Amino acid sequence: MRFLRQSMTGLFLMAVTLGMVLYAGSMVRDAINDRLSREARKPQGRERIFSVAVVEAVPQTVKPVLQAFGQVESRRSLEIRAAVSGTVIELAGNFEEGGTVEAGQVLVRIDPADAKDALARAEANLLDAEAEIRDAERGLVLAQDELAAATEQADLYQRAFERQKDLATRGVVTETAVESAELAAASARQSLVTRRQSLATAEARVDKAKTALARAQIARDEAQRQLDDTELRAEFSGTLSDVSVVAGGLVGTNEKLADLVDGDALEVAFRVSTTQYARLIDADGALRPSPVAVTLDVSGIDLSTPGKISRSSAAVGEGQTGRLIFATLDSPRGMKPGDFVTVEVEEPALEQVVRLPSKALASDGTVLVLGDDDRLETLAVTLLRRQGDDILVRSRDLAGRQVVRERTPLLGAGIKVRPLQPEAARQIAEPETVALSEERRSKLMDFVKANPSMPEDVKTRLLTALQSPKVPAQMVQRLESRMGG
Repeated sequence: MRFLRQSMTGLFLMAVTLGMVLYAGSMVRDAINDRLSREARKPQGRERIFSVAVVEAVPQTVKPVLQAFGQVESRRSLEIRAAVSGTVIELAGNFEEGGTVEAGQVLVRIDPADAKDALARAEANLLDAEAEIRDAERGLVLAQDELAAATEQADLYQRAFERQKDLATRGVVTETAVESAELAAASARQSLVTRRQSLATAEARVDKAKTALARAQIARDEAQRQLDDTELRAEFSGTLSDVSVVAGGLVGTNEKLADLVDGDALEVAFRVSTTQYARLIDADGALRPSPVAVTLDVSGIDLSTPGKISRSSAAVGEGQTGRLIFATLDSPRGMKPGDFVTVEVEEPALEQVVRLPSKALASDGTVLVLGDDDRLETLAVTLLRRQGDDILVRSRDLAGRQVVRERTPLLGAGIKVRPLQPEAARQIAEPETVALSEERRSKLMDFVKANPSMPEDVKTRLLTALQSPKVPAQMVQRLESRMGG
């Protein structure tokens, strides 16, 4: 009985399970048939609109600025060399590395003993030459007097001879007397020739004495120059560098003792490409004296000074390209020869150009502008200059158009966009400065002076900037952070 009941229960459960499986299969079949019988519906397409920032193209007159990097140099530098050899017996107190000297100041004295002795000998020789020329001139005067006397005597003997000949024709005197008179006249003429020879000798002696005097004067002047060369003086005011001599040292002729650099007559040398150089010359090919701005950035301080282009190099130089240009500096405050600086040159003005962000220009020389129905159009432009993050372009159809500020791969001609109005024109703000109290200024200057790891030239620039009525806030913040205050 129990077996029958369990068998019936199993059959019932099996029948229920089979019925549920059949029902599920029927539901799946109905769902598949319904899906297959349903028509495919296409989704409704919608055009994508991009939001872009635009800027209005406004033609204007712009003076481009050419930026380059250069090095500060001195227009006047001099190697101080010893003109004579000897022992250094005296050095100026400021004859040291970085010492400042004035024009005409005695820098080095070399032992003048030998030069003084040579000058004394030259002066003694000059006195001998002067005495010799005086003696020769007196001898010339005597020779001239003797010649004059011999001439008179020869004339007398000649007249006596003529008289004897006249008397002989009249039979008054004998032939012997005539011959004696003729012999006396011949002797007088011979004496006259001798006196003329003596005069020529006296004249030659005077000429030789004058030549000896000139040589003695030259020797005296040379000895005087040798004595003067024992003192080395500063040719101009400046600063000494590469000092290599000490008091008591022995120096040789033409030995380099130091370099004298004029720190006020500075210029900057910078190299530009040939294309950039062509923009700086006029119609005649001469380099324009364009204004420049030179900036030195060190430890957060911007030391700037104006200047003007003065000249260019005569040759390109082996292994170099472009052109090397020199510009004089008006007031090189805090700058030293050897500083690496940034140079900005003002080029001639360009008319009817448009300033745009550099990202607005594609590699093919086109920009995207708004057309009808806010759809983008491609417009070709001519690139004239790059100015930092901006470009200067020119196109006949660009004036007044709305230009896309930044191109992306998603943007192109025919795409509909939503233009965003440009921000207000950016203004170049002046560097923030602060006015320091005397106590605060004194603390900063004392910190700079006492810093052993700071180079001397950097200290000089920092102290110069701290003495100004208003000091850059960035510099003050940086110094106070190092001070811990």
